[in-house]
Amino acid sequence: MFFRRILSWGSISLLGFTAGLGSVVFYISEATSYLSDNPDACINCHVMIPEYASWLHSSHFRVATCNDCHIPHDSAFSKWWYKAKSGYRHSLVFTLRREPQVIQAKKDSREVIQKNCLRCHSNVVSEAITPLHADFERPCIDCHREVPHGRVHSLAATPNAAVPPLSPVLPEWLMKTGGTEK
Repeated sequence: MFFRRILSWGSISLLGFTAGLGSVVFYISEATSYLSDNPDACINCHVMIPEYASWLHSSHFRVATCNDCHIPHDSAFSKWWYKAKSGYRHSLVFTLRREPQVIQAKKDSREVIQKNCLRCHSNVVSEAITPLHADFERPCIDCHREVPHGRVHSLAATPNAAVPPLSPVLPEWLMKTGGTEK
């Protein structure tokens, strides 16, 4: 009886600790921001700042967000599945500090980008003429590789990129109680 009671309280404490820790991680990672199409969510992690800054100064800034190019649009399921899969991979890489110095699209991401290029620019592509009327076999990015991010893809190359400031990880009331006021 005594061990059952201890085991019960231990289980409840462990469950409470896990739920609390999960809530803190959910809050400080700004997890709900990834459900939106707001490009500011992409710079929650520092390594995306060069991509954000280059997009901010590109022609795509006025017409497309990150999700317009980097997330599938063929169905709601594929959009959310890809966002979940990609978000999990990004959070794992960033948490374990395994992010590459130079960001490059993975194979599945390149396929999504290609489909979205064709989706948005179908009127231009349909009128294009290839040599000897061959099919388009090369991805758009082969010729347009600097669209929209340019040649810069690393933090070291854009040390002073003007981007929105990152929000503090801790809420203001918690910072005040910890003695780290502004």
